Amino acid sequence: MADLAAFFQSVKLPVMSEVAHSLIQTLDDEDVSANQISQIISRDPALTAKLLRLANSARFGVTRQICSIDDAITMAGMAQVRTLSLAACMGDSFPVMPGLDRAEFWGSSMACAGYAKWLAASIGVDSNQAWLAGMMLRLGELLIGQVDAASLIEIEQQPHLPGGRWEREQRLIGFSEGQITAELARRWNFPNTLVNAFESASEPMASKPFCRLSAIIHLASLLAETGGDGQEVLATLPHDVVSALQLDSQWMQAKFPSKDSFAEL
Repeated sequence: MADLAAFFQSVKLPVMSEVAHSLIQTLDDEDVSANQISQIISRDPALTAKLLRLANSARFGVTRQICSIDDAITMAGMAQVRTLSLAACMGDSFPVMPGLDRAEFWGSSMACAGYAKWLAASIGVDSNQAWLAGMMLRLGELLIGQVDAASLIEIEQQPHLPGGRWEREQRLIGFSEGQITAELARRWNFPNTLVNAFESASEPMASKPFCRLSAIIHLASLLAETGGDGQEVLATLPHDVVSALQLDSQWMQAKFPSKDSFAEL
């Protein structure tokens, strides 16, 4: 993609820590053990401290204090601890961006991650991978801010109508944040499953073959941008994407989680 290659010539690629790179390498390793993940995370004391704080928060519903990475893995599972650690590493890799409300950005990203996990679990898709994809989707917008600060300000103009940010990005930059995130993920050596999902996240029905993970993060992003109760919000989702994923509308209405239920990093 020549235009995207030209875009990245103006980008200072965010530096990922050695710990993050090591965690990324385990994403496609079916034989990785909980002990290996624990040893990787433990190499970064600041990350370890942040993860233990998260593990002891209300989101895990623990009945006793978690004092080690091994305890966190036992209580939350290896996959969730790994994805939370990667999210924390990526959050530390990006500077504050003029024209962007950092609290809103990361709050929206965490809500997208939470909705992606919720949707994925209901249809048998890897929910931890969906969580990570949802959390990462907007990272491309941070790179837009590097290259064209004026366009970022226009992209972020209120109101934030669901899907409106993608339209502004296409008009001003020529491609969506998801396509930029896909190239970033490729350069960071993330698995192709995630790269492919990001590339078509703004138009999942246009991808051939259909990518369920792409459709999931598409819907999750729309939910993260929408206020209101479940019935009101779910009625705004594109029916073709909901149908393609074979989502149960009655289940979605009954189990719809509030954005406030998704904790921030």
